[in-house]
Amino acid sequence: MAKFTVPDLKFTPRDGGNARGHEGFEMVLKAALQVLIDEGYKDLTLRRIAAECGMKASNITYYFKTKNELIEALLEAVVSSYHGTIEAAMDQAGDDPELKLENLITLILEDITTKKTTFIFPELWALSNHSPFVKKIVNALYKTERLFFDSIIKEMNPHISAQEREIVGLFIVASLEGMTVFAGYGKPYKKHMPLIKNISYKFFGELIRNLRPGEVEGALSAA
Repeated sequence: MAKFTVPDLKFTPRDGGNARGHEGFEMVLKAALQVLIDEGYKDLTLRRIAAECGMKASNITYYFKTKNELIEALLEAVVSSYHGTIEAAMDQAGDDPELKLENLITLILEDITTKKTTFIFPELWALSNHSPFVKKIVNALYKTERLFFDSIIKEMNPHISAQEREIVGLFIVASLEGMTVFAGYGKPYKKHMPLIKNISYKFFGELIRNLRPGEVEGALSAA
């Protein structure tokens, strides 16, 4: 069984500046990520981040003018790490849509067992209700996941409509990501993750293959 590890952060090359400036930029974001994991958003202050990376709080503003700017850069680096790993998982599967489905399910479920994902994403879900830029970034990440599932569903069952693919993809992503609160790091069902994976492969594979054209849209019309 393939295993996929999502890097903590993936940095986009910055225009201008020197190597030391880039190192400082990355160091601050790594420190911010650690504070977010260990202590949560409520303690994610510039002073606390500065202490984590061993610099003065005033020096943080050399890299980020505001806390919001820092958080946006942090979340963009987190999201970029997922994009690259998902693409690698799809490439590894070649032209086999069944293996693509299995790889993507594996990646998501393996990732939610990590401390980083279990601790950070519930924080982001809550923040997205109040912060427009957090909402934008979180939505972008899950949209990327759904688009990959949409492509897989189309390959496995080309007869269903685009709307049906969208709803099925949404259901799959919500089901998998929702396991964070039950089988994530330190959660009671983490030890059962191998069984959860097997159920997911079987259930979602059969759902996609056996769905008849119009079946989802008929249910939507009747609702």
